[in-house]
Amino acid sequence: MNAPHQQRAGSARGPVRRVVAALLLSALVFVALWLVAFSVVTSLLISAGCCVVFVAAGAVSDLVEAVLDAIAAVVFGLLAAIAALFAAIFSLFGF
Repeated sequence: MNAPHQQRAGSARGPVRRVVAALLLSALVFVALWLVAFSVVTSLLISAGCCVVFVAAGAVSDLVEAVLDAIAAVVFGLLAAIAALFAAIFSLFGF
């Protein structure tokens, strides 16, 4: 008999993390396209399409899901480090 499928720890936050990572990647695509080649509307359309592709690929492929989870972990780690830096600076001045 087959063993029951084990659910990963933290899988409730997994889809949210993947969607946020896809949104951040799409924002980077938008900024890059807008600054380099296209108008705002064209860049928005292309980056929205990239976001849909990222989310759909993450739902279908385990590899893409793992990559998006890794990107989300790195991005959220950087944001936490920046927040800690600002908190340290503000605590020096008593805010």
